[in-house]
Amino acid sequence: MKTRFALCVPVVLLALTGCMTAGQHRDAVRDDAGDRLTAGTVQREIHVGMSSAEVVEVLGAPNMVTTDEQRREAWVWDKISTDRAYSRSSGYGTMLIIGGASNAGADSTSQRTLTVIVKFDEAGKVRDFAYRQSSF
Repeated sequence: MKTRFALCVPVVLLALTGCMTAGQHRDAVRDDAGDRLTAGTVQREIHVGMSSAEVVEVLGAPNMVTTDEQRREAWVWDKISTDRAYSRSSGYGTMLIIGGASNAGADSTSQRTLTVIVKFDEAGKVRDFAYRQSSF
C-alpha cells in the first residue's frame, strides 16, 4: 500500500505541473528577448545628433532606406507581429460515468504594428525621428 502511494504522488505532481493557461503558454513560447525594436527603445535611446552607426546599434538594420531631394537619408523600420493563443481543456472524470466527455476551448488573436522613421542630415547624424504604433 505504501509503495502504491509513493508511486502515485510523483505522477500526480507531474500531471499538475504540466498544466498551464493559454496566457502562460504564450509567454513561455514568446521570444522577445532579442527584439530591440520597441517604442520604449525609440523613446529612451534615439535622439537628435546620433550617428547612423549608433542608431543601427540600438535598433538594428532598417527595413528600407530612402533619400530626399537633398540626398539626405531616411531609414524606416516596419514591424508587424501577430499573437495567437489557444487553450483547450477536456473533462473526462465524472463525465465518463454518464457516458460522455466535455471539451472547452478559448482562442485569442491580436496584431501589433510599429513603424519607426529616422531622418539624417548631410553629415549622417539624426535630424528627426518619429514612430507610430497600433494594436488591434
